[in-house]
Amino acid sequence: MKILSLNCGSSSLKYSVFDAEKNRQSASGIVERIGIDGSFINYEVLGKDKITVNHACPTHKEAIKLVIYTLLNKETGVIKDLSEISGVGHRVVHGGENFVKSVIIDRETLEKFRELSSLAPLHNPPNVLGIEAAMEVLPNVKHMAIMDTAWHQTMPHSSYMYALPYKWYEKYGIRRYGFHGTSFLYVAKRAAVLLGKDPFKTNLIIAHIGNGASINAVKNGLSYDTSMGFTPLEGLIMGTRAGDHDPAIPLYVMQKENLSAREIDSVLNKKSGILGITEKFTDRRDVEIAAGKGDAKSALAIEMEGYRIKKYIGAYSSAIGGADAVVFTAGVGEKGPIVREKALEGLEFMGLKIDRKKNELSKTRNAETEISATDSKVKVFVIPTDEERVFVEDVMGLLKGSYDVHTNFSYSFQKSSYRNEIRELAFKQELAKKPELDAILARVPAVK
Repeated sequence: MKILSLNCGSSSLKYSVFDAEKNRQSASGIVERIGIDGSFINYEVLGKDKITVNHACPTHKEAIKLVIYTLLNKETGVIKDLSEISGVGHRVVHGGENFVKSVIIDRETLEKFRELSSLAPLHNPPNVLGIEAAMEVLPNVKHMAIMDTAWHQTMPHSSYMYALPYKWYEKYGIRRYGFHGTSFLYVAKRAAVLLGKDPFKTNLIIAHIGNGASINAVKNGLSYDTSMGFTPLEGLIMGTRAGDHDPAIPLYVMQKENLSAREIDSVLNKKSGILGITEKFTDRRDVEIAAGKGDAKSALAIEMEGYRIKKYIGAYSSAIGGADAVVFTAGVGEKGPIVREKALEGLEFMGLKIDRKKNELSKTRNAETEISATDSKVKVFVIPTDEERVFVEDVMGLLKGSYDVHTNFSYSFQKSSYRNEIRELAFKQELAKKPELDAILARVPAVK
């Protein structure tokens, strides 16, 4: 049994192949610049060097065909025939209140995803395009939707309701939904392993910081509150999204500049955040370089982003009655020591203290690290997320009929013996060049 996972963005397609018989991921990669000149595929097979091939991909259909061709290729492939693929898992960002767990896709569910596109206009449309393209290219296998909002369905009413007319919730479903659910699920389960605790007796604050960013309060292993809301716009400062702001501001600017609702929505989602502050950058690496050269707006963006994360850490610590650990994940969270330091500095009064040297060293996506100081009462972990692994195990559970919500379903990565061979091999190569990384590895506690 082989499972293909697909994560379609507006101009990208992440994919991986999981071999159930060998219990390991055998290949992974990404097609980038879909619909843009210069599209290409990055492809990595367990134990082999990464391959990059340029190939025109005007739509997601061509991108999926390119992935299939690469997987079948005699020299680079990991499958001999499409019949080896037992199921396909797709990321779907917004499931509204309709989906509390992953589901098998049919025409009815696909239509529901289209209806929800207005709630996640940057994500659901490419998700649907990718599903339709994959179903056309792979018509003889079951396709499953892995819901980004499902993890947050455990939030209490007091967390997910807004102080707006209640009839808006009843008529339009206006409430906090939260996103990055598959990432939070994986990281929460792994953090419990590193703490040596029952996942449902563990309190965590998880910061998923990438171009899109959100933070999650986890109380007794369940999502209790999260920073993204009705749409992915609310909460932390992001690459191009504004995050929290006075909701009267867009109304004021609409009147002053005669902007339509569509135009102001575009500004808030695509021209704000880090880009809005710096007026140049969305990539935090570019921001840090510019700040180092004296660019005042870039320096301001760094301070603002760190401060926003810090405020949420403090608020969520209070909300859940204290955290066992604060965890950083996703691109910036995994490789951005400056953002992490800014987010945690001054929180020693809460028992939160990082080791600056360990924090600076932690820039890998191939190993779980601990960056808290030895006398920190609250652990600080950097855990590389693995949404594709969640996809795979949900798909396998659906195929076998054993799948259920995460409170009733056990994942392999919840076990202390869990290993990711591709990451282990990649980390060995990193370790050979930088042996000091061994000192920051997060160790799984010995079973008593």
